[in-house]
Amino acid sequence: MDLIQHNRRAWNTLAGAGILWSQPVSSEIIHHARQGDWSVSLAGRVVPESWLGDIVGKDILCLASAGGQQAPIFAAAGANVTSFDISDEQLRRDRLVAQREGLSIRTEQGTMTDLSRFDNDFFDLIFLPVAVNAIPDVMPVWNECYRVLRNGGDFLAGFINPLVYLFEENDGSDPEVGLRVINQLPYSEFDSFSNEQRSDNIERGSLFLWSHSLEAVIGGQLRAGFVLVGFQEGNRTDARAPSINRFTTTYFSTWAKKDAGDQSSKVYGDA
Repeated sequence: MDLIQHNRRAWNTLAGAGILWSQPVSSEIIHHARQGDWSVSLAGRVVPESWLGDIVGKDILCLASAGGQQAPIFAAAGANVTSFDISDEQLRRDRLVAQREGLSIRTEQGTMTDLSRFDNDFFDLIFLPVAVNAIPDVMPVWNECYRVLRNGGDFLAGFINPLVYLFEENDGSDPEVGLRVINQLPYSEFDSFSNEQRSDNIERGSLFLWSHSLEAVIGGQLRAGFVLVGFQEGNRTDARAPSINRFTTTYFSTWAKKDAGDQSSKVYGDA
């Protein structure tokens, strides 16, 4: 089966249910962004201003981040924004906010592993929230992002801590209920599930997820040619998070640059 298209349909269902990442920002937030008072979050933390710089007039790709949240804020703050996502429903939320607020946002549907519709050196900044857990191989994403970024461009990406996938977690209703190690890493739900579990997941239209090693998500960016200049940790805020958050950070994010030049000497993790 085409797991990527299955996950597209699953994301449409989740967006229709109004999950946390599918709730469009308010008119008040857009008003403040137009006045220069704005921020965006990545992997459970507000993105440091130094990671973003002056975005006015910059060409920004919001990659797999539709949902009526980051793209409208960037657009209201003065950037030229392209929102690229596999989910019809998530993209519809970006268009909804754009129409409501009179913003210009270009929306494109597709998978993050294939950005072939964009020319080389096309964007100044790529913003990729926690999304690569919905694809089995991250290396094509890093290669494509490197290709479409201009020299000196910035790549901001968020990830789930791969340790999260070791555990069978409770639903968050009782944070005192412990976690049980049940999975091997790297984790693939499609490969790990029994035939019955796999069929049930398909029938329910639930996402299939993959964990990725630190070598894949960080080392892979370096192999693609990026220079890592920033790193920070955060925590999940969804309903299933509390039990794991008691023991470890569950998110992290990276700031990388293409052909960073003297930025390569920047102190690692400096925000």
